[in-house]
Amino acid sequence: MKSAIILFDLDGTLIDSTKAIYASFCEAMEGFGYPKPSLDSLKATIGHTLEDMFLAHDVPKARVGEFVQSYRNAYHAKMEAGTTLLPNARDAIVLAASFADLGVVTTKRGDYSAELLCSLGMREYFSCVVGIESVRNPKPDSEPILKALEYFPHAAHTHKYMIGDTTLDLESAKRAGISAIGVLCGYGDKRAMSAYGVSMCADALEAVREIGRSLDI
Repeated sequence: MKSAIILFDLDGTLIDSTKAIYASFCEAMEGFGYPKPSLDSLKATIGHTLEDMFLAHDVPKARVGEFVQSYRNAYHAKMEAGTTLLPNARDAIVLAASFADLGVVTTKRGDYSAELLCSLGMREYFSCVVGIESVRNPKPDSEPILKALEYFPHAAHTHKYMIGDTTLDLESAKRAGISAIGVLCGYGDKRAMSAYGVSMCADALEAVREIGRSLDI
């Protein structure tokens, strides 16, 4: 049994898919005759559910489902070309896997996320990829993290961590009763994240190294 379980958020924590997300979001908005948002406006909502992202950009609630489906169709076609690993993410994953069992907890679709990890050569490191379609209540609810922990029979008897770039990740970890580390390489607000009183690291590699030190590894 490894020394810990480490769960990672995806966008802004391990990958940069801003290009694919923005292009797909704009395609959905313009396809229904709505103006495309600014890049900064969209980045401020990444990490939230697609429903909330469209609501934040003045799409009527009754029509959100149409926009989400249009987005997903566009995104699936664009995601591989428009996504890269963040700097140091590969090293973070390899180092984490040397002493911990790993999982991904994301508000993206889990099947799309698994495809992306495969294309980036990283899927083999993760025991689970829990996405939006696997839960009723996404982050900041505890459900996605608790769902991921079901994949690890030894979860009750080992150290558990969530690494993420937004308050959604930190709140989800808090509600699930596991440790959290925030990273500053993504889309979250540093001040809001710092209010949780958790360690704040430059990126996932720094976060994994901090976990390793805490476990005397």
